[in-house]
Amino acid sequence: MGKDECKTMLDALNKVTACFRHLVIALGSTSDSQNLREELKKTRKKAQELAVANRTKLTALLKDKNISKDDRAEYERLWVLFTSSMELLDVDMKRSLEIGQDFPLKVPTRHLIQTGMTGSTTTVSARAMSVQNMKYEADANIDTVDLKELETEIAQVDQMMEEMEMKVQVAPWAVEAKQEAGAELKSTVSVGNSSVGVISICEEEPKETVEGETGLMKVFAGIIFTAVLLIAGILGYLVINL
Repeated sequence: MGKDECKTMLDALNKVTACFRHLVIALGSTSDSQNLREELKKTRKKAQELAVANRTKLTALLKDKNISKDDRAEYERLWVLFTSSMELLDVDMKRSLEIGQDFPLKVPTRHLIQTGMTGSTTTVSARAMSVQNMKYEADANIDTVDLKELETEIAQVDQMMEEMEMKVQVAPWAVEAKQEAGAELKSTVSVGNSSVGVISICEEEPKETVEGETGLMKVFAGIIFTAVLLIAGILGYLVINL
């Protein structure tokens, strides 16, 4: 029961962290807006709440001296995954601070960058917050006011990571992985019904459509080749008769 609960909590953290990274990419681009700044704030706070819950749960389990060797190995593996997710969150929070300082919305010091990203990021943030529709309630000056709060949160995350290293001694290189690198990318398991949600990606074009288009191209090429042969035959007949 403990392992399943930990996996579920870690999966939720990973998905929210991934959504946060997706939102950070839009900062400073033509997709940047006041709504994006509020989405970033809500998403990172959600990620921090999940991080605290994961830390509390895993720390208690790893300190339990009565658990079996196999269970401890599994909890250590989950701990390494958790710390990796925390490092990514920390990096993205610092990146969002730097970009937010360089690209204030109300008093722009630089023009927004045309990165090729278009459209709203509402869907991503809604999935991270487990809601159907995002509600925007922030003040107009959130792009500058939130930066101070973000600095404080970054310091808190850094402190939490230091405390994690002190309380739990798990060497990442000593933990054995249970699957090959990139195995999740090959998985056919659907995650569309997840309560947290993940970033949607473009699906591969159906093979039937590709095969159908290939067949049409072959027929078209055959018609052209036949027409060329027919014209060549007619010209040859005329040359001989003349």
